Parts: sequence; C-alpha cells; structure tokens
Amino acid sequence: MPFIPYETFEHGADIGVRGYGRTLEEAFANGAKALFSLIVENFEEITPEKDLPVEVEAELLDELFVLWLNRLLTLADLEGMVFREFRVKISGNRLEARALGEGLDPDKHRLGVEVKGATFTLARVAREGEFWVAQCVVDV
Repeated sequence: MPFIPYETFEHGADIGVRGYGRTLEEAFANGAKALFSLIVENFEEITPEKDLPVEVEAELLDELFVLWLNRLLTLADLEGMVFREFRVKISGNRLEARALGEGLDPDKHRLGVEVKGATFTLARVAREGEFWVAQCVVDV
C-alpha cells in the first residue's frame, strides 16, 4: 500500500485534517497540506515561490498542531497567500517553520471551502507504529 501523506475526513458540518509522517515534523507539514488542499482544490498547482517564517509554542503536541494550523491561516489571510510546502522543525514545545507558497490568484487557484479555523475537536498527535499522526477538525 502506498504512503498517503495527508487526508481529510468528514465530521458533522465541519472537516477533519490529518497528516502522517515518519517524523513528527513531517506529520505537521502534511497536516498543513491537508488544510490547504481544502482551501485550494488544485493545491498541487500552488507555486512555492515565496516563503514566510512561522513560529508557535504550546505545552502539548495536540495544542501545538492546532496553533500551527491557525497561525498558517492567519498568515495566509494577512499576506493574501496560499501555501503548498512546509519546512518544520520542532524542539520541545516550540515549532519553527517556513511556509512556502504564492499570492492567492482566483484566476489560477480553484477555491475550495473557506476554513475559519482549526479547533481542538479530535485534536491528536501520536505515534502509530512507524508513523506519526497529527489531526484536528477545522471549522468551515
């Protein structure tokens, strides 16, 4: 079975995002890809031409994941961007990353759902066998 790095799942009126990875950082990056694949239907066509720094801190990993996604949503909104690639480093309770993407262009990007924010509903970061899983439900 091929490795699927991220997925979305239904949760009532909202949608869950889930990232998998061989490392914790890869799971967080893939969770962010799941998020932006909801926002831009042709996610793979986003050009990673500009990168922005992202930093978040939290006591627990599930909290760190939710804060990470919400920071990305805020950054995307403030900068008028959509992101496709994420270079993540996690040390203790601190995440430092680079989010790579481009300016949102309605002529190029097929807009999907509007994500209002990541929530703590079903928020979970855990090791399952050889993979890490990072997930939560996003408010749409």
